Amino acid sequence: MEQLRTTSVELARAARASYRAGTVGPTSGVAPGLTQANLIVLPRDWAFDFLLYAQRNPKPCPVLDVSDPGSPTTVLAPDADLRTDLPLYRIWRDGRLVAEVPDATAAWTEHHDLVAFLIGCSFTFEAALVEAGIEVRHMADGRNVPMYLIDRPCRPAGRLHGNMVVSMRPIPAGRVADAATISGRFPAVHGAPVHIGDPELIGIRDLSRPDFGDPVRIEPGEIPVFWACGVTPQAAVMASGVPFAITHAPGHMFITDVPDSAYHA
Repeated sequence: MEQLRTTSVELARAARASYRAGTVGPTSGVAPGLTQANLIVLPRDWAFDFLLYAQRNPKPCPVLDVSDPGSPTTVLAPDADLRTDLPLYRIWRDGRLVAEVPDATAAWTEHHDLVAFLIGCSFTFEAALVEAGIEVRHMADGRNVPMYLIDRPCRPAGRLHGNMVVSMRPIPAGRVADAATISGRFPAVHGAPVHIGDPELIGIRDLSRPDFGDPVRIEPGEIPVFWACGVTPQAAVMASGVPFAITHAPGHMFITDVPDSAYHA
């Protein structure tokens, strides 16, 4: 068991080192068996609002760790640097996306009191789906997961408000219950689906045009299944006109040293 743990941490460190060196790409399927996390970084003045927002909306915003103000480190991977060790970052000003960069160090220096929030990611339970014989389409096709801004509002908190974002995976009709049960065992990384079936019931008019990520093929006999997504904080940044934020680019996560089993209920 200890040898397996050591090997997993080495995989995580190697992945982060490659991103620090400039590799860019979605992290679904990278370092299977390890927990992945979404990132949102805010000035301390906005941190309590976001912590309350996450507490009120735990399905899309399950908090795994919060950094000390000004610190780019996390207990989830003590040797990592949150400014450099994700494959791609987004920089936001007044609720508008102004840049995507592979290194957020320069943006991080604009504020001395930035607080980083690491939010559970559904990529974490994908290895369990694959082990159960359920194909994860975006992994199989080498694409980013499709994500959609739906018409379901999150509960506001302070200055923050916005709608939920969901990720979608096509699942064979006969395996939908299995997929829901398996993912439901990982509540800290979004857990069970929030919607199954007709996308129009949650405000999605065209599955081939995701708001984030890439469209994926849906084969006959497959049903679209939707999970709460950690891009939801970015929707709140946009809707609320947050003056400054750093986030991960959708699908480009932080790979932690923590095994996915740590969040298995």
